[in-house]
Amino acid sequence: MSGNKWHKLKYNIHKAKNEGIDTLLTFGGAYSNHIYAVAAAGKIFNLRTIGIIRGEEHLPLNPTLSFAVENGMKIYYIDRKSYRKKESSEIINQLQQEFGDFYLLPEGGTNELAIKGCSEIISKIDIDFDYICCPCGTSGTLAGLISGLKGNKFALGFAVLKGASFLKDNVNSLLKNFNESSFPNWDVNLDYHFGGYARTNSILLDFVIRFTSITKIPIEPIYTGKMLFGIYDLAEKGFFEEGIQIIAVHTGGLQGLKGLTSRTRG
Repeated sequence: MSGNKWHKLKYNIHKAKNEGIDTLLTFGGAYSNHIYAVAAAGKIFNLRTIGIIRGEEHLPLNPTLSFAVENGMKIYYIDRKSYRKKESSEIINQLQQEFGDFYLLPEGGTNELAIKGCSEIISKIDIDFDYICCPCGTSGTLAGLISGLKGNKFALGFAVLKGASFLKDNVNSLLKNFNESSFPNWDVNLDYHFGGYARTNSILLDFVIRFTSITKIPIEPIYTGKMLFGIYDLAEKGFFEEGIQIIAVHTGGLQGLKGLTSRTRG
């Protein structure tokens, strides 16, 4: 449960336990960091876990799904058309008939309790800063950071999806559902997706390799690598004022490097 995953999951696990529910059910792709983290959480906290995976089964299982199964997660595949309406009452009723009662975690783990957990990231930072940056897939971490800032500093998200202007609406909706005020001190940059989710190119991969070599901090090119590339590129273009302090939130996801390697070899 590296990076932001524990912050997203902690209050959801607490609620499930308090409600006497011993099963977590969630959604994700075959290489999902969220699926990986929920499987790990299930083993640690003695909860059954069910992963609803987009698409068809492919054997042998990739490293992400192998880990999930090894940690006790039951994998259940649904076709892409059904996956698009995964949280509809029709699909949820089908899943309840199949698996019984469960605690539903949305794709990516983003809900109001995840916002609460991610808001606590701010209190763990013990140095002064002007900007805090994070990669954005479902925008839950960014919404949490905005909530934690309470109108101070500036939160900048970097979309890892192409055409992700909807993320701004997502943030506003999440904050509203979390009973937060509308804050002006944030934005989502849409320029560093490199072609879309899980898309990369030689420029980004070279940057990731160089960054890890110089800093000794491992990163991956799907989330954190895109954010860091964006920060460096914006700095070179003069976007940030000279002398400001920037916090970059490493959201983990290093397990995805194994999947990326297997896909490249394939």
